[in-house]
Amino acid sequence: MAVDGVVSMRPDWLATTRRYLVAVTVENLVWESAQMPLYTLWKTGTARQIAQAILHCTLGDVMIAAVGLIAAVVLVGSATWPDRRAGAVTLVVSIGSVGYTIYSEYMNTVVHQSWAYTAWMPRLPWLGTGLSPFAQWLIIPAGTLAWASRSKL
Repeated sequence: MAVDGVVSMRPDWLATTRRYLVAVTVENLVWESAQMPLYTLWKTGTARQIAQAILHCTLGDVMIAAVGLIAAVVLVGSATWPDRRAGAVTLVVSIGSVGYTIYSEYMNTVVHQSWAYTAWMPRLPWLGTGLSPFAQWLIIPAGTLAWASRSKL
């Protein structure tokens, strides 16, 4: 948009957010489906229970991703995000998501015993957290934010 001959550039935060949330939804659905054999439900559950668990976990992942992005933009973003501060936002999203995953996996596998890992799930030795959900939140948010913001890190 030109005002008095000056071209105004506005950051495309809304399009970036939309791209991020759509991609995060698809990627987490694929990841949750692929990692399901690493949980005991794969052997003990019915097809319906497995499908419900995948859907439930994917919706939870989308909520984590959305809240994480909003919190990160508010905490370390700028008025021109994603043009500026995209790297800081990505770092905060990743740290927050991994932190929540460690907490959630502990609460659900140890405290509430809502789900359990099979012997095939590699675990982080110092935490006991499954490597797959840990990697999920290292890889998906950072990669997807880089793509959604057109690599403006």
